[in-house]
Amino acid sequence: MLLNQFLILAAAMFSLGIYGLLVRRNIVLILLSVELMLAAVNINLIAFESVLRSPEAIGQVFSIFVITVAAAEVGIGLAIVLMIFRNRKSANVDELDLMRW
Repeated sequence: MLLNQFLILAAAMFSLGIYGLLVRRNIVLILLSVELMLAAVNINLIAFESVLRSPEAIGQVFSIFVITVAAAEVGIGLAIVLMIFRNRKSANVDELDLMRW
């Protein structure tokens, strides 16, 4: 497969993630959109690594780092969402306009 196919797939996934980030109002769906964007970044990293063929496998190392950061983001993000849902009884972003308890 050609590099262009992977780049088009990653661009489409990243665009869907941006769209979900801007349009959705549910915090869980916003987190899923961020995860979709991070998956698109991973596709780009691996695609460019396959073209460059460096012996250090830098793209794969960065991809594993991005997966680790994404896992931490999901864990912490869902914990924050759970606490917001317990306190506010809603996971809607529009209702989170106050920064006080």
